Amino acid sequence: MGNPKGLSIYILGISAFYHDSAACLVRDGEIIAAAQEERFTRLKHDASFPSCAVQYCLKEAAIRIDDIDYVAFYEKPFLKFERLLMTYLAYAPQGLVSFLKAMPVWLKEKIFIKDLIRDELKFDKEIIFPEHHESHAASAFFPSPFPEAAILTLDGVGEWASTSFGSGKGHKIELTSQLQFPHSLGLLYSAFTYYTGFRVNSGEYKLMGLAPYGRPIYADLIKKELIDIKSDGSFHLNMEYFNFPVGLTMTNERFHRLFDGAPRQPEAVITQKHMDIARSIQDVTEEIMLKIAFHVHQMTKLDNLCLAGGVALNCVGNGRILREGPFKNIWIQPASGDAGGALGAALLTWHQYLENPRQADNVHDKQKGSFLGPEPQSDIKGLADLKGWIYEDVPDDLVGHRIAVLIQEEKIIGLCQGRMEFGPRALGHRSIIADARCEKMQSILNLKVKFRESFRPFAPGVLEERALDYFELPVKSPYMLLVAPVQEDKKIHEASMQDLNGMGQINIKRSTIPAVTHLDYSARVQTVSEKDNPLFYRIIKAFDAQTNCPVLINTSFNIRGEPIVATAEDAYRCFMCTEMDYLLIGHYLFEREKQPHQERYKKEGISTILD
Repeated sequence: MGNPKGLSIYILGISAFYHDSAACLVRDGEIIAAAQEERFTRLKHDASFPSCAVQYCLKEAAIRIDDIDYVAFYEKPFLKFERLLMTYLAYAPQGLVSFLKAMPVWLKEKIFIKDLIRDELKFDKEIIFPEHHESHAASAFFPSPFPEAAILTLDGVGEWASTSFGSGKGHKIELTSQLQFPHSLGLLYSAFTYYTGFRVNSGEYKLMGLAPYGRPIYADLIKKELIDIKSDGSFHLNMEYFNFPVGLTMTNERFHRLFDGAPRQPEAVITQKHMDIARSIQDVTEEIMLKIAFHVHQMTKLDNLCLAGGVALNCVGNGRILREGPFKNIWIQPASGDAGGALGAALLTWHQYLENPRQADNVHDKQKGSFLGPEPQSDIKGLADLKGWIYEDVPDDLVGHRIAVLIQEEKIIGLCQGRMEFGPRALGHRSIIADARCEKMQSILNLKVKFRESFRPFAPGVLEERALDYFELPVKSPYMLLVAPVQEDKKIHEASMQDLNGMGQINIKRSTIPAVTHLDYSARVQTVSEKDNPLFYRIIKAFDAQTNCPVLINTSFNIRGEPIVATAEDAYRCFMCTEMDYLLIGHYLFEREKQPHQERYKKEGISTILD
C-alpha cells in the first residue's frame, strides 16, 4: 500500500525501557538510519526513551516529526504488564520487594507508552504495537537476502514468549510456535552470567569468552537439575533454583548450594571453577540451539534460516548451527538484541501492516553493512584547530598504506570513520585495529587500551576473498556473528599447552595470528568487502601487500564500561585516555605523543570534559 499522494512514507521504529533503547527510520521500506541511545547519552545500555536517537534519524533524513507517517513500538506494553502481574500472583507472597520496586515505574511510564510517545515526539498519527518476538522476527527476515526462510528468535523474554519460530515469505512473516516465560534460554544463560560475577544483559559475551578456558564438568549437573531438554530442543527450567521471576537476583540459595558457593563478586578473582561453569552452560546452550535448529528445519522444510534475539549474539552457537545444522544458509540480524526491535517494528509496519512488496535476490541483504548511524563531525580540521589537536593530513590515496605501515610497527590505531555501526559490534568504522600476528597484542589491548579482563578474546577482520585461507568459513560474515575454526595449516600446536589449565593458557601461541585465535583454535570472524567497507578494506589490503597476511585485529572503539564512541570528540577523548598510538578520523591522523594536555587526560581519565 503506497501513499496515495505519491509521497514517501516514513516509519519511525522505537525500542525502549528494558535495555539498549534505539530508534530506526524507514522510508518506503528502505532503512535510512538506526542508532542506540547509549551512543549519544554515553550511558552504556541506556534504556531511556531514545530521544537523541530519534533526533538523529530525523536529521539524517532531513525531515521533521510532522513528516513521519507511523511510529512503531517494538512490543505490546499491556501484554508485558499482564505477564508481570500474573507472575507476581503466581509466586505471591514471594517477590513483594521486587513488585513494589517495579510498580511505580510501570505505572508512571511503561504501561502508557502511547501517551508517552505522543508527548515525547509531539506525534498525533497512528502508533503500531507489534509483539516483541514479531519485531525480532521482522528484523531478521525482512533485511535478509532470502525471498523465503525459516525464522528463529531466542532471547530472555518479550511479553510472554522466550523462543519463537516460524517462517517468512515475500513480505509476510508468521510465527507458529513458541516457548513461554519463565522457561527461557536467554534467562538461563543470564543466570550463569550473574553467578559468575558478570552483569546481566551486558556480560553474557564475557561468559561466552570465558568458556574455552574451562571444562564442561557441570554440563550433566545442569541438565539433571536445572533444565529438562527434549529432543526437539524445547525445554523446561526447574524454577526451584531461580529467583528471576519475582526476585532482585537471578539465582537463589538452592542454586548456590548446587554449585558449592555464592555468586562471584564482580571484581573478585576468576577461578577454574568459574571457567568450568562458563564452559558447561555454553555447551548446554549450544546443544539446545542445535536441537531447535534441526526441529525448525524439520517443521519448515526450508533451506534458509534467519536468527534474531539476544541469544543470536552467541556467535559460537551460531557457528555450530552453520557447520553442523541442517540449513544451507543463515542470516543473523547484527543488532539482534532489543535495539534491533526498533528496526524490526518499522519494517513489519511497512511490509506486513501496510502490505508493501519486498524484493530479495538470495545474495544481497538490506542492512547496508549495518552502517546506519551518524558520521563524525563534517569539519574535522576545523574541530581539531579549535581544540588545539595536533594532526597530519594524509592524502586519501595514501591512507591505507600509511596505516598498514604503522600496524606493522605494532602501533595501535583508533578508527573513527563514516557512519557508525548499528548493533553491538564495531565493524571498521568505530574500531581499534592492530597486528593479529603479534603474540603480546591481546594482553596489551586488554590491559592498556580497553582496561578490561585479560582473558577477553579479540576478533579478526579479514579480506573477504581470503577468509578461507585462514578460517574454516565458506560463507561471508560481515557482521562478526559467526565463530569458525582457524585453518589447520595456520595452527601451532605446542606441547606445553597440555600442562596448563585456565588462565595459564592465555599467552601460548596457537596460530600464525595468535592475537585473534582463541584457546579452542577458533575466531569470531568479520569478512571485509571493498564494496561495503572500503576504507577498512584498503587498510587490510595494504597490510596484506606488505606482510602477506590479510588479517587484522578489530575490536570496538571504547573502554570497559563505556559505549562505543560516536563523535570525533568521543573518539579523541577515548584515544587520549588509553595507550593507543594513533587515531584516524577521516584522513586526519593524530599521534598521541604529539597531543597537548596528555598529563591532564592521564590524570582525569575517560571522564575528562573537553573544553
